[in-house]
Amino acid sequence: MSTSWTIPTVAIAVDLAVLTVRTERLHVLLVNRGVEPYRGRLALPGGFLSTEDEDIDVAAGRELAEETGLDAAKLHLEQLRTYGAPRRDPRMRVVTVCYLAIVPNLPLPSAGGDADRARWVPVDRVLGRRGLLAFDHGQIIADAVDRARSKLEYTTLATAFCNPEFTISELRRVYEIVWSEELDPRNFHRKVTGVEGFLVPTGNRTSGNGGRPAVIYRPGPATVLHPPILRN
Repeated sequence: MSTSWTIPTVAIAVDLAVLTVRTERLHVLLVNRGVEPYRGRLALPGGFLSTEDEDIDVAAGRELAEETGLDAAKLHLEQLRTYGAPRRDPRMRVVTVCYLAIVPNLPLPSAGGDADRARWVPVDRVLGRRGLLAFDHGQIIADAVDRARSKLEYTTLATAFCNPEFTISELRRVYEIVWSEELDPRNFHRKVTGVEGFLVPTGNRTSGNGGRPAVIYRPGPATVLHPPILRN
């Protein structure tokens, strides 16, 4: 006996969880949706593939540029995970591939595409009111924050939040803000300088401004921390 089987119709989309540190808080980039469904609601930048031949990574970069004006080539960008619950989008079955992007402190982005306005929103404010976001974007943001917090422990991802050159104090503040905990300055200094290839001195120091001038570093070639820097 033969069994008939119909290939389901599924749309493919990309979404971007872009994180940065601004004004001593972890922020995520959100847009106001300019179209239905959820018109006027906050959402992650993203959208559908433009053609059947478009590569997913290319689509992520295109959507980021169209909706925010940011250049993916200048960011830390990695796939977070795929979300495909049957009713996550009221229009039809939509599977989205979400990307996590980490950027240094940037000015306000410019919105475009089907987004009315792009803005940085504190993560703690978003996670406390997930129901205000469109689709399942509250859960996606929570997953993105968890990924960033975990990767700070065993990779050099923290430098992606910093400017090209930075002090150890500035790097420590990234850890403290993303992890939401205070770190002992001396212990932190010992750990990060003890990881080979994590930081490279530039040979310059800060002006001091009345205090002791601090050594200025840039990211080194290492991508993995050994030993890892663990949260309390």
